[in-house]
Amino acid sequence: MKTTLYLCLLALTACAGDASPVGKVLQLISDLQAKIIGEGTKAQKVYDEFSEWCEDRSKDVGFQIKTGKSESAALKATIEEETARSSALSTKIDELSGSIGTDEADLKAATEIRAKENADFVAQDKELSEVIDTLSRAIGILEREMQKSGASMMQLKNAGSIAQALSIMVDATELSSADASRLTALVQSSQEDSEMGAPDAAVYQGHSSDIISTLQGLQDKAQGQLDESRKKETTNRHNFEMLKQSLEDALRFGNKDMAEAKKGLAASGEAKSTAEGNLDVTTTDLNEDIKALADLHHDCMTKAEDFEAEVKSRGDELKALAEAKKVIQEATGGADSISYGLNQVSLVQVSSGVELAHFEAVRFVRDLARKQNAPALAQLASRMASAMRVSSGTGDDPFAKIKGLISDMIGRLEDEAAADASHKAYCDKELSETKVKQADKTAEIQKLTTKIDQMSARSAQLKEEVAALQKALAELAAAQAEMDKLRQEENELYVSQKADMEQGLEGVKLALKVLRDYYAKNDKAHSAAEGAGGGIIGLLEVVESDFSKGLTGIVTTEETAQATYDQETKDNEIEKTTKDQDVKYKTKESTDLDKSVAETSSDRSGVQAELDAVLEYLSKLNEQCIEKAETYADRKARREAEIAGLKQALEILEGETALIQQKSKRTLRGRKFA
Repeated sequence: MKTTLYLCLLALTACAGDASPVGKVLQLISDLQAKIIGEGTKAQKVYDEFSEWCEDRSKDVGFQIKTGKSESAALKATIEEETARSSALSTKIDELSGSIGTDEADLKAATEIRAKENADFVAQDKELSEVIDTLSRAIGILEREMQKSGASMMQLKNAGSIAQALSIMVDATELSSADASRLTALVQSSQEDSEMGAPDAAVYQGHSSDIISTLQGLQDKAQGQLDESRKKETTNRHNFEMLKQSLEDALRFGNKDMAEAKKGLAASGEAKSTAEGNLDVTTTDLNEDIKALADLHHDCMTKAEDFEAEVKSRGDELKALAEAKKVIQEATGGADSISYGLNQVSLVQVSSGVELAHFEAVRFVRDLARKQNAPALAQLASRMASAMRVSSGTGDDPFAKIKGLISDMIGRLEDEAAADASHKAYCDKELSETKVKQADKTAEIQKLTTKIDQMSARSAQLKEEVAALQKALAELAAAQAEMDKLRQEENELYVSQKADMEQGLEGVKLALKVLRDYYAKNDKAHSAAEGAGGGIIGLLEVVESDFSKGLTGIVTTEETAQATYDQETKDNEIEKTTKDQDVKYKTKESTDLDKSVAETSSDRSGVQAELDAVLEYLSKLNEQCIEKAETYADRKARREAEIAGLKQALEILEGETALIQQKSKRTLRGRKFA
């Protein structure tokens, strides 16, 4: 009986009309929710890609701006440094110019003063020398005359003064009138300069020895003045030479410093001009990058605001649909049953259909729970069975209760699906962004590490090169010392050999002269061995030629050796200067690289700290987002299967309802006709 009724119900189900309008509305709402969620997922993916592009582009432009600012700051510092350097060099040039002018003026003035002092000395020296000479001759004459006797001697003894004595000497043609006048003036001058005043000339009367003593005193005084004058001249000349040497050294060094300062000023001006040109280009590029970054931020923020508005609007739409769906499910159950249900039908008349529908729907849900391993569906099947049993006992419509339970379960599953999808979108976004940050920081650390390694390697290479240069300099110094020693030994040997060769050559020449002179004589007192002598002379001529060639060879060898030594010494000096400069510059570059390594290591430590924070956040995300047992795809497939199964259960119940309604109508018509 039940089997027959079940077959009839299945046939009626196939012929039944569409589901109720309320069910269609709920289905449309569910479909629209799924569509909105799908659109949101696609929009989220597009936004994530755009956001990633914005971040990458912002990072690139930001790096360019940072680089541009760094270059601009460096160029400004260079300009300020060169400006200060130019100012300092200009000041130095002015100071040097003033110092050079002062030194030149001092040298000129000192030279003029020295010339005047020397002219005065020459005149005084000449005058004193003549006076001393005159006094010496006069004293000699007096001493000679004092040893004589005669009229002249008597006249000298009777002279009343030195002037009379000198006049007597002039008359005797022993002394010239000019010398007498000079001596007279000298004596008068000496008397005037005496501290006792000018004594009477009669003091010398009859005392020739006193005249001689006076003249000798004058001679000693003149000699003292001459010695003092020459000593003073020597001192003045020495002081002038010292001053001249000092001023000439100051001028030489000042001109050298002036040339170097002018050269440095020109180089500084050129460096400043180059830096200003580079600064203009860098500033232009930097302004363009800043504008590009501002435009990028504006576009990205506008896009983010639009996306947030879309998400909010989409969320509001889903919220409104969920609320509408909930209201429909909660408020239209009774009306739906009244309008489209079988409340009018006697439960007794359809008891067999109810039992069949109860069996079919509950069995379907239970099978679905076992297949999907879903405890919630198993619980729903139990609640459906309990509801149908209670409804059968109270006379209520069991289908409305069961459909409400199924609809609630479908809504709950859809809400869980929406929440799970939103959580997955959040996890995908955060994981993607965090992994990108991790990759960026890791790449930046690798870049900094590579830079540090490169600079460290370059610094080590420079240090090795400096060590090699210093070793080469030591070897060069040792080689130069050895060359100096060898050159000294060669020169000493040359001096010795040259002296020996010159002595030998002179000896051979002397022997040749003696032999040639002898054998050239015709008045030999014996039969000379001219043949043997000629052979000896010929052999000596060969020896002379050999000695001359040997001496020339020794001189040539010495000159060549000296020239080679001078050239090699000059080359060594150039090489030493070059290597010293290389050591200086390479040492400075190595020091700068070590400083840069320290700064870059500090930057890398900062980036490492940021990476550690990103990794910590990523670990938390993994705990929240990485599925341990069931993946999102598995949950989604299971939930979709559960929803599809529940919807199929609703379709079964709808079909059962349609069959019961048709059967109820036929029953009512039969009763009416009866």
